[in-house]
Amino acid sequence: MAKTASLNIRIDPETKSGAEKLFSQFGITVTDAVNMFLRQSLMVGGLPFELKQPRYKTETEAALQEARGIIAGQIKTKAYHSARELSEELDREMLSEN
Repeated sequence: MAKTASLNIRIDPETKSGAEKLFSQFGITVTDAVNMFLRQSLMVGGLPFELKQPRYKTETEAALQEARGIIAGQIKTKAYHSARELSEELDREMLSEN
């Protein structure tokens, strides 16, 4: 009888790479980490952490959604050639508001 069993999972490459880098800093592999997770789950009789949905203020949710849109290229943003150019535009905006 085999001493181990195979478990095949699908995960996006970026998450896998990030997990490998993180766990290597602890001297363990992703397989070691999954084994630890499963053993801990069995010990506590469920997930070894509390599941919660994050609660953000409406403004924070809107900012997160906007950031996701910018990252996805769905929202176009203005580009500046230098910090000075940005600063000058901000100064002009402040003057026009007053």
